[in-house]
Parts: sequence; structure tokens; C-alpha cells
Amino acid sequence: MVIGLLLLDLHLPYSRSLKDKRQELNRIRDRVRKKYNAAYAELDFQETWQRSRVGIVTLNSQPGLVEEQLQAVLRDVEQSFNGEAVVADLRFF
Repeated sequence: MVIGLLLLDLHLPYSRSLKDKRQELNRIRDRVRKKYNAAYAELDFQETWQRSRVGIVTLNSQPGLVEEQLQAVLRDVEQSFNGEAVVADLRFF
């Protein structure tokens, strides 16, 4: 069994409060869980308005499928922010 972890450091330049940040992250979380059946968690910077570290985890018996799914999640996250957020760091394990 292969476990894939995608770590994203996000910068949300237009977020003016924790409420703004949470709304954006909740929208992304719901989409990732529903569309990709992957686990999602905010790992760091919970009290910072314009920054977030998010972890997304999926597993499968084939490594290629895990990487494909995480790449699709990454594309979806980047598109959903419409240029308003910057993916500052990306890692696959």
C-alpha cells in the first residue's frame, strides 16, 4: 500500500480576517473530500490571517495512481483560488 502526502503552504493575500481565511479553506476542503476522497487538514498557521499549511493524504496500492490523484488535487486547488493564493511549497512523499 502506498500513502501519498501533499503539503501545501498557501499565501492568501486578500484575506482580511480569520473568517475570510476559513471560508476559503473550507471550500477547498469540501471539494477535496468530495471529489477525490482524500483526507485534508490545516496543519499550521491556524491563527494567521494570510497563511496556511495544508496537508492532503490519499492511499492506493499503485504508486502512479497516488501521484496522479495528488497532482489533480494540486491543479484543482490552484484553479479554485483564481490567482488569489500562491502555492509556496509542494512535496510528495
